Amino acid sequence: MSIPLVYHPSYSFPFPGRHRFPMEKFRLLHERLTEAGIATPANLHRPGRARPALLTLAHCPDYLDRFLNDRLGEKEAKRLGLPWSPELARRTCIAPMGTLVTARLALRHGIACHLAGGTHHAHYDFGSGFCVLNDLAVTARALLAQDRVRRLLIFDCDVHQGDGTAAILADEPRAFTCSIHCEKNFPTRKMHSDLDVGLPPGLEDDAYLRTVTETLSHLLETVRPDLVLYDAGVDVYAGDPLGRLSVSLAGLAERERRVLSLCRDRDVPVATVIGGGYDDDRPALARRHALVIEAASSLWKD
Repeated sequence: MSIPLVYHPSYSFPFPGRHRFPMEKFRLLHERLTEAGIATPANLHRPGRARPALLTLAHCPDYLDRFLNDRLGEKEAKRLGLPWSPELARRTCIAPMGTLVTARLALRHGIACHLAGGTHHAHYDFGSGFCVLNDLAVTARALLAQDRVRRLLIFDCDVHQGDGTAAILADEPRAFTCSIHCEKNFPTRKMHSDLDVGLPPGLEDDAYLRTVTETLSHLLETVRPDLVLYDAGVDVYAGDPLGRLSVSLAGLAERERRVLSLCRDRDVPVATVIGGGYDDDRPALARRHALVIEAASSLWKD
């Protein structure tokens, strides 16, 4: 089958060229998948703008209002790390809906991939680390409130700990949060996920893949989720300037194959988001983000 993909043109917009955050990577990812024939009009879904009632399931109404109306304080804005603009505000309200749409499609089809998402540093009442709102937490809260799932697993393989996700969902026993990340990396102050796996800097393919595989296998058996939200951050790649791990391109591709295969073989629906990835070579970065979607397309092709 053609796997469901979720994307909106507003995910990329003109951005300061020297800014660390690669805002154009979403557009480049979509273009790559289109050229490969993986993204087509038949399988592409465009999310709408999320209403405040959805976003405030996981976020403070006052924070949401202040961000949308460009009233964040100087320290708040610095912690967020993104220059405010109407385009950023628009994008911020669409992307969480994109992850929710992806999750709903995954529940129906077994797999769905969002060409954005994974903004796991956003907390209940503040943004951080280029993350304004936490799409993973919003999606988890919404699915549970709507009784779409009884139990879900957020499996976060971004190189940075999913601190915002852990904090927002700390009191929600039906959402199990797991973060596999480089221990000596951002954020300095870690939150407590249901399971944190801190990795030493410089870890290479074999040890990394073994950790990911064993951790997910164990969680699928013990948590028994109705859905996996998989944050496929590619900043574990050896060449990522913000990563500090030493996973090769082949190792990254193998991670995606293993994670998705484990979910498929256990008949657990999986929704993917792209998470973090940083590189001045934006097309190369888009190729790395495409790996999870290419793996999904291959595994669910029948």
